[in-house]
Amino acid sequence: MFLTDFRKEFYEVVVNQRVLLLVASDVDALCACKILQALFHCDHVQYTLVPVSGWQELETAFLEHKDQFQYFVLINCGVNIDLLDVLQPEEDTVFFVCDTHRPINVVNVYNETQVKLLVKQDDDLEVPAYDDIFRDDDDDEEEGEDSGNESTGSEPSGKRRRFEEEIVEKTMKRRQRREWEAHRQEILFDYEQYEYHGTSSAMMMFDLAWVMSKDLNDMLWWAIVGLTDQWVQDKITQMKYVTDIGTLQRHVSRHNHRNGDEENALSIDCMRIAFEYDLCLALYQHWSLYESLCNTCYTSASFKLWSVQGQKRLQEFLADMGLPLKQVKQKYNSMDISLKENLREMIEESANKFGMKDLRVQTFSIHFGFKNKFLASDVVYAAASLMENVEKDESGTDNFIKALDSLSRCNLDKLHQGLELAKKQLCAIQQTVASCICTNLIINQGPFLYCYLMEGTPDVKLFSRPVSLRLLSKHLLRSFVCSTKNKRCKLLPMVMAAPMDIQQGTVIMVGIPPHTESSDKKNFFGRAFEKAAENTNSRTLHNHFEMSIIELKMEDRSKFLDALISLLS
Repeated sequence: MFLTDFRKEFYEVVVNQRVLLLVASDVDALCACKILQALFHCDHVQYTLVPVSGWQELETAFLEHKDQFQYFVLINCGVNIDLLDVLQPEEDTVFFVCDTHRPINVVNVYNETQVKLLVKQDDDLEVPAYDDIFRDDDDDEEEGEDSGNESTGSEPSGKRRRFEEEIVEKTMKRRQRREWEAHRQEILFDYEQYEYHGTSSAMMMFDLAWVMSKDLNDMLWWAIVGLTDQWVQDKITQMKYVTDIGTLQRHVSRHNHRNGDEENALSIDCMRIAFEYDLCLALYQHWSLYESLCNTCYTSASFKLWSVQGQKRLQEFLADMGLPLKQVKQKYNSMDISLKENLREMIEESANKFGMKDLRVQTFSIHFGFKNKFLASDVVYAAASLMENVEKDESGTDNFIKALDSLSRCNLDKLHQGLELAKKQLCAIQQTVASCICTNLIINQGPFLYCYLMEGTPDVKLFSRPVSLRLLSKHLLRSFVCSTKNKRCKLLPMVMAAPMDIQQGTVIMVGIPPHTESSDKKNFFGRAFEKAAENTNSRTLHNHFEMSIIELKMEDRSKFLDALISLLS
């Protein structure tokens, strides 16, 4: 059921209990977790935190802890499956679910006792009416019940007529039942066919803190980073992003007005958040401008940097700005102050001449003390890279904890470590994009584009992780749309696969919607993957909270693809 008063129906219920936090491995979930942890620390709530990267880990964690806890808080996991059916909890177990995945499973919506949803209800939910999907009648008598009432010729005609009327009535009820069942399947198919995302979970948790007058500037920053993660991962529409930015901007004004208190504003341990229109160049303030231009999806695709002509256009762009190459290629921090002062305006002016009209984005920055400044997107890239770090052979839990730590202002060294990893990741993505386009690895399969990264491809291990593979798919699709002359291809979605576990012979596969300006970000691949696997008996594992990411046995790949093509044609 939907909760209307989070404070009363959620927080005041768990504040005197022991709680188990089950948190998904994405940056928005990390931020929501940080806010909830801060609230729990305020009120001395006892809790245990368990990171879960997929359905299997969620089930295992629940089985391990179900005897010790009555209250479970699930962040960015659990909303889109029938929780009670999957986990089989005791009758007194209560799940509080704060999850941005949509659509919400209808059983979770209409369960009044055990599943409590911390979800913004003015999101475009379109949940079917109760009467359209649940039927509380016991009219389905077995056909066998009629067998003892066979009519004989010697029975009075009135009795025979009554008997015949009963038969007609039962036949009608069965027909109505079948029609209702068919109508129900139709409604559920329409409701469940697309996967999309609602309001950021970090924003929902910040709303709770605000209602309780416990919202701190740190919590507000985590809410901003949670929203920015949705934007970086391309999970929400531009309209939704701008609307939510507006909501957070009001809180930023409330928390960060200077009030002439210059002394406090300049103290060494102060923290100040500012709203700004900034360049959507990845990590440019922690990199050189040249490397940022080369490794940002938007500029790389616009210039077509994988071609000689594209490199030439980049040189022309830099010349048009009038920036010396020496300045552009050194660290941003080392650039001349006189150049940095007007840098945004210079870049924007030249970008407009080169047809790049979307180089500016509404965002927030944070200042720690005198010298540390980060954009919200910097923190998203850093935390995501720490969480999916493949350089050291560490467990998912270790990586999760490092990423969680990087969000605290007392752990700036972890954040800087994440930024270095993020730079390597963005370079790897751009090199892979260039390689895929130059060697024609993107195949038009009819209803979608398809690309498979072969074993032995540089950095292929990095793309065995879901967030990295999704980011690569998004960059590759955008670059392909810029490079192809085929107008139909520009409107197609994309399926991408990469080796996952070579010893077990598995691949990871992700499907993303078309790259169009009007895209509503709704993704039909989740249901399509399920159906294609079912039709071909392919050995797939639907283990990720994103339905459009699956694992598949290497040898089943071709028959699975054939089924997907025929299904979507």
